[in-house]
Amino acid sequence: MHKHYANRPFSRDSVIVKGRLDIKLHWLVKMFAPLFAITKTLVPKAGSNIETVVNFASKPDSAYFCLEREFSFPDGQNYNFFSCMEPVGGNEVVEWTSSGIGWRAAYSYDGDQVILQHRGYCIKIFGRPIPLPFTLLFGRANAEERAISDIEFSMFMNITHPLFGELYSYGGTFEITEMSLDA
Repeated sequence: MHKHYANRPFSRDSVIVKGRLDIKLHWLVKMFAPLFAITKTLVPKAGSNIETVVNFASKPDSAYFCLEREFSFPDGQNYNFFSCMEPVGGNEVVEWTSSGIGWRAAYSYDGDQVILQHRGYCIKIFGRPIPLPFTLLFGRANAEERAISDIEFSMFMNITHPLFGELYSYGGTFEITEMSLDA
């Protein structure tokens, strides 16, 4: 996990990982998939064994931890998803999508895995995250990552609704293929 999270703030650090994901969408969520594509908030398509490349990138002018993801579906269609995690105090971060919608989460490490626990959705106004009352509507998002070896890890993310159960999930394994730490 140390190599996976080697990125430092205010640098040009980059860690590239490659892997495969299984992406699942509840039938209710499939109806809103075009909205995911427009807002660039979630991968709008389900599939198994989807080739995925993620660049964990730092920026020299910020403390953000950015994720540049590319999903390559077997039908030849690619989907790119970009987000940045901003530390907001204590053990909390907000993952900002390119549309300006954020997911606030508390992170922890239990010695075996990194866990991100849902704290709500938000939007940035005047540079501050403002809570949005979307949890009852969209459900709670949670994620976890677990080391497999020095260069491999598994990850799982899901969104669960209190009435409809699991609405969305993706999970799989990745391997670090490239690491460039700004000296």
